[in-house]
Amino acid sequence: MSDSSRPQLLGMLAGLFLATGLVLSSMLATTAWLKVKNTQFVTVKGSARKNIRSDLVIWKGSFTTQAATLLAAQRNLKSDADKVAGFLRARGATNILFTPITIEEVKGSLNTNGLTQQQILGYRLTQTVRVESADVERTALLDRESAGLVEAGVLFTAQPPELIYTKAGEAKIEMLGEATKDARVRAEQIAAQGGRGIARLHTADMGVIQIAPIYSGQTSWEGMNDVSSLDKTITAVVTATFALK
Repeated sequence: MSDSSRPQLLGMLAGLFLATGLVLSSMLATTAWLKVKNTQFVTVKGSARKNIRSDLVIWKGSFTTQAATLLAAQRNLKSDADKVAGFLRARGATNILFTPITIEEVKGSLNTNGLTQQQILGYRLTQTVRVESADVERTALLDRESAGLVEAGVLFTAQPPELIYTKAGEAKIEMLGEATKDARVRAEQIAAQGGRGIARLHTADMGVIQIAPIYSGQTSWEGMNDVSSLDKTITAVVTATFALK
């Protein structure tokens, strides 16, 4: 093949590929148009998303003491409880709840006159404190600041704060409405491809609601209700079927 004929061959191949692509695109568009034209319903998914901020924090911690007698253990625990309450009030906490005390016998083996016996060596008492507050950012810091209780001699263990959005129920209703509107817009766009219009809403199935840390993109088949982050995103999905006209 001569050098002068190669550009002509490449031009012919390029033109053939372009023509084939146009034919395939036309066939796909025609198929989609026929499907919309010949059916009476169209089913689409709609979604809505909204950023929210937690408005309630629940913080818990537990403290433990141990002594040889139950009375001594109770006195020690009462002293620790006073320290915990003072620590919390100094940081603006008002809704403070102390749970009932858990009592555990501390047992061990003692050898007396060559005989090994199980005996009660002491008592371990544990109590949990719970704080609820609308001052989310301030109360959430208790988890970090509780180290001061340990420095004061309290055997204290803090749990991660639960950050909750209390208006989730109302938000879910709002978001489902927005998701249905989004589904209708999508259905109208599809119907227009077949020269049709959208009539009434035939059926609508709500998907699971996702409340996830903001910008995380996390989802779950069972739905999510994140309590670990201050800022969250609530997402609703609706599968809607519309009658065509």
